[in-house]
Amino acid sequence: MIKYVIFDFDGTIADSKKAIVSSWNHLADKYNYKEISFEELDDLKKLSMKERSRLLNFPLIKLPVVMPELYKLFLKARHQVKLFDGMKEVLSELESKGYKVIIISSNSKENIQAFLEHNRINNVTKVICSSSIFGKDKLIRKFLRETRLKTSEVIYVGDEHRDLIACKKAGVKMIWVSWGYDSIEVLKSAKPDYKVYTPAEILEVI
Repeated sequence: MIKYVIFDFDGTIADSKKAIVSSWNHLADKYNYKEISFEELDDLKKLSMKERSRLLNFPLIKLPVVMPELYKLFLKARHQVKLFDGMKEVLSELESKGYKVIIISSNSKENIQAFLEHNRINNVTKVICSSSIFGKDKLIRKFLRETRLKTSEVIYVGDEHRDLIACKKAGVKMIWVSWGYDSIEVLKSAKPDYKVYTPAEILEVI
């Protein structure tokens, strides 16, 4: 029986594409990476992380250095981050049905809490963050240990291939959402447990 629903933040709850593009382009100009336009995002969604790094002239080895700077820029651009239509209602409905909601993200806790406060979302029990974009499986396992939950008592809602890989490593089922950063072509080989195309479908799955 599911007790907790774990949500990713960027691309799942929050439409942060404009903020990410403007923040990335600031870094691209500074470090001589390739800038991206908002119109290019649909094509980028179909590429793997390695393919994106090649296209953007960005070595993945630089991630630990660049990500903290990117999220500081993101904080300044947070006025561009919008709540996906229907997600506030989903979070409210989950709470009303007795589920606990938490967020696990590679974004900063400061960014997420500011967003939740701005949008008057007060039904998120906990926000857990990591500076590593590939460390979510460790965060999920740590959360399960601390709460003494079985893997069958949680489900993860996210949009990216790395979310799905983290869930498989942690032994947790995942709901992939179509409105985020990775298209189904990127996730297809890893086979998400559930696929949804509207926020309301999250409730149906759970």
